[in-house]
Amino acid sequence: MSPTEEQGYSETGQTRTRLPGGDPYGGAPRRTGRSSSRSLVTVVGVVVLLIAAIAFANRGDSSSTDGPAAKTDQPKAAATAATGSRPVETKSGGIPSGFAHTQQGAQSAAANYAVVLGSADMFNTAWRHQIVDTVYARDVAAAKQSAMDSAYSNEKFLSNIGLAKDGSAPKGQTFVSRVIPVGTKVTSSGSDATTVEVWYTSLFGLSGEASRNPVTESWYTTTYELKWVDTDWKITDFQQKDGPVPVGRDQTASTADDMTKAVEEYGGFTYAR
Repeated sequence: MSPTEEQGYSETGQTRTRLPGGDPYGGAPRRTGRSSSRSLVTVVGVVVLLIAAIAFANRGDSSSTDGPAAKTDQPKAAATAATGSRPVETKSGGIPSGFAHTQQGAQSAAANYAVVLGSADMFNTAWRHQIVDTVYARDVAAAKQSAMDSAYSNEKFLSNIGLAKDGSAPKGQTFVSRVIPVGTKVTSSGSDATTVEVWYTSLFGLSGEASRNPVTESWYTTTYELKWVDTDWKITDFQQKDGPVPVGRDQTASTADDMTKAVEEYGGFTYAR
């Protein structure tokens, strides 16, 4: 299905949900850290492959004031708190767009772009093309598109995470890939170029009784290089690293049914600084 304005990435939802319940996918209660040895192998494999995909697709602190500022050498601490300003009121293909030409606007753009770039829609060719064309600067979008097509269509990669060649989930299972931003900060800023770090947690895996790759949680920080072009902030490059990772609580993981229901019923947000 080709993307339309009415059917954007937001249909997949982008919120984190953890519900109380029984055993995860018929297994043992969740343990602190990386869960069972099988989950650990799965997570390591997925992370390595995703980082490789990102590396293949991508060659290669400042004050909290709202307007563009001159470059500074070191970032200053600033809380990620509501400002009272609406982030955006427009969308392009279902993706938030039209961010303000300010540091707040750059941080909102980075958070929202992190969500869509980490969504399950990236595993669908038509949606992926629309996403990349929307969030990347025009002069780099074509190169990123080609590289990401090669990475996301890799059959071994898709097989390792339990997906079919077309990126679809097995019958009776739901593919979950969601990014939930926790905070943002500007590390360098000029009038038309800004670097923003987004710290987030990620849910990734297959929910369903027969799943061998249950949904797991990971933590990353992605640094986005943004440029002001075409009256909006666009990505020119980004780099990802692990963490900071909090200590996991001793909570019982949800059942496969509860996780699937949550994914289907809970929608996402437009993120603002």
